[in-house]
Amino acid sequence: MNWLVLLGLVAFSECIVKIPLTRVKLMRETRSEKNMLNNFLKEHAYSLYLTSSPGSNITTHPLRNIQDIFYLGNITIGTPPQKFQVAFDTGSSDLWVPSVLCSSRFCSSHVLFRHRESSTFQPTDTGFRIEYTSGTMKGVVVHDTIRIGDLVSTDQPFILSVNNSGFDEMPFDGVLGLGYPNLSLTGCIPIFDNLKNQGAISEPVFAFYLSKSKQEGSVVMFGGVDKSYYQGTLNWVPLIQADDWHVHMDRISINSGVIACNGGCEAFVDTGTTLIYGPGRLVDNILRLIGATEHYVSCSVLNTLPSIDFTINGINYPLPAQAYAIKDSSGDCYIGFRENQANTSTETWILGDVFLRQYFSVYDRGNDRIGLAQAV
Repeated sequence: MNWLVLLGLVAFSECIVKIPLTRVKLMRETRSEKNMLNNFLKEHAYSLYLTSSPGSNITTHPLRNIQDIFYLGNITIGTPPQKFQVAFDTGSSDLWVPSVLCSSRFCSSHVLFRHRESSTFQPTDTGFRIEYTSGTMKGVVVHDTIRIGDLVSTDQPFILSVNNSGFDEMPFDGVLGLGYPNLSLTGCIPIFDNLKNQGAISEPVFAFYLSKSKQEGSVVMFGGVDKSYYQGTLNWVPLIQADDWHVHMDRISINSGVIACNGGCEAFVDTGTTLIYGPGRLVDNILRLIGATEHYVSCSVLNTLPSIDFTINGINYPLPAQAYAIKDSSGDCYIGFRENQANTSTETWILGDVFLRQYFSVYDRGNDRIGLAQAV
């Protein structure tokens, strides 16, 4: 996960659960803009209102659009339920939220879990630490009842954070990982697997639709796919290995000329990453080819910039300039490609929200594959 969700089983659509997600905006790292975000969060305290259509098992939460970087959804923990806003992340497998015992700066401005108020809370003596690209989280493994809309996971292990560093400006309360069990740093069963094992979902699939320009509409759905969120064919891509949401990518090109991933490479499909990450020299070359200066271009030239084509399993997925350029508060457009500073033995790319806004994505645990289709 860097910083900042599926199979055409329409016959089982009555078991799909949709959790609307929140969009947050890219901002330059200035003190004034951080203050703007903090003021926004104080003035727009979120609340959870559960809505569903009569006669339907599809559960939908309202969206909270903060400003275009993160897609966040609401969950509840404990009995009675306590509300949290989390990032749904395919790049990790653990769930964590801050504890009332947390004393770090992050915890002073976020919702804290009050374990003594939950009748279903079960403690353990297992401490843990998770390192993300953007920060560190320390906590203890506990068990309680977790609800994602109408989905209920009982005796769910998760981490209660008692110390966070590097997340102070983040608008989410915690992270809910949707990766494979082997990625769990705690060794505990992830919530998706628990829901599957407890019979809460009919099919082991989930999907993401990330809205592009409207404040509402983003969803993560569990147990099936709603075809109204994409158009054309849903193309399936087998995973390289059934241990992570990563696939083989054929190439990246502009106007049929290969500019990266020449001869093939690996690509991680990661809802917890805002941008597209790749090797530094190749990212620099892409920025040079589109005329970016320190990652920025004038928004007035977007119509003249080329599409960047990602070829995956023989299918081209064009990303137009309007998709890979993000307008910031200054009026300039930020090019959503960044250097992946992780050391890898092979060329590796991370396809984050910049890519996933353009393409509806399906994550099929039953067949170890990802589905991609043009988002509506």
